[in-house]
Amino acid sequence: MTSSPPSQSVLASAARSVVVRRRICDHVINTPLLQSCTALPDKTGLYFKTENFQTTGSFKLRGAMAKLTSLPPERPLITASSGNHGIACSHAAQITGHKLTVVLPETVAPAKLAKVKSFGTEVILHGAESGLAETHARSLAAGGEFVYVSPYNDTEVIAGQGSIGLELLEQLPHIDNVFIAMGGGGLVSGIGSVLKSHLPGCRIIGVSATNSAALAASMAAGRIVETEHIDTLADGIAGGVDEDAVTLALATEVIDRVVHCSEAEIVSALGTLAWTEKQLVEGAAGLALAGYLADQQEYAGQTNVVLLCGANFDKAALLQAISC
Repeated sequence: MTSSPPSQSVLASAARSVVVRRRICDHVINTPLLQSCTALPDKTGLYFKTENFQTTGSFKLRGAMAKLTSLPPERPLITASSGNHGIACSHAAQITGHKLTVVLPETVAPAKLAKVKSFGTEVILHGAESGLAETHARSLAAGGEFVYVSPYNDTEVIAGQGSIGLELLEQLPHIDNVFIAMGGGGLVSGIGSVLKSHLPGCRIIGVSATNSAALAASMAAGRIVETEHIDTLADGIAGGVDEDAVTLALATEVIDRVVHCSEAEIVSALGTLAWTEKQLVEGAAGLALAGYLADQQEYAGQTNVVLLCGANFDKAALLQAISC
């Protein structure tokens, strides 16, 4: 567990979340914190922070609103996404009036592609995973026509995701452990910065998919490294990390433990969420629960929160997973 006081970077990120929350509060849902169907009634056990109920179906709306409300509406924007960030930015752009282009990987889940297109957003399909889509979007932005909006590598986006941490502080008086799926690091960095600043004894457990673990590998190496990216049910966290990612330092400081989970563990967690908890969620949300289930006995008698980051699943893929 982290024992030293939070750094100025972590404190600044937490403070930024307070400011951003006020700015976006009219456009995002204060999502419920639900006790597990299997939890004890004594405020210990397992809770779910249900960002799967957020407008647009994922936490990404928070970061998208935080960023777009900080930019002049006359500037055309471009972003890249595995799906959820693109959906969120498309929704946010309708509110702010920005013209938006979204670059999606060619492997994007059909349901997410359809949702992005439903907003009338211009879509470009490029690359086999979100890291390649990001590289292409950044190259187009370098020409000067667009302002690039990163899915995670941006202090405003991170602060928007951190608003979840502020809600958790209001919803539970004490939290021992929070389990968060790791992608580019915006979500875990934002929530972790808030909780470490206000509740330093809370442990942040980052959960990494074995099939796409760039942030975890970069944390272990102390620098950005590339990894092999194999198809994963947790497609929302798949892909590489920017060479200049501000999330690496924040994630390294606030994450107390990294848990690696296989596709079989994600499938099992999705089944538990569907049949026991009555929650239909996407693979990245299942990944967070898989991190808890991987060593459940260690957390017995403690107050544990699993972040259900979204519900924009591919129907066929989810049905196959939960029928296993």
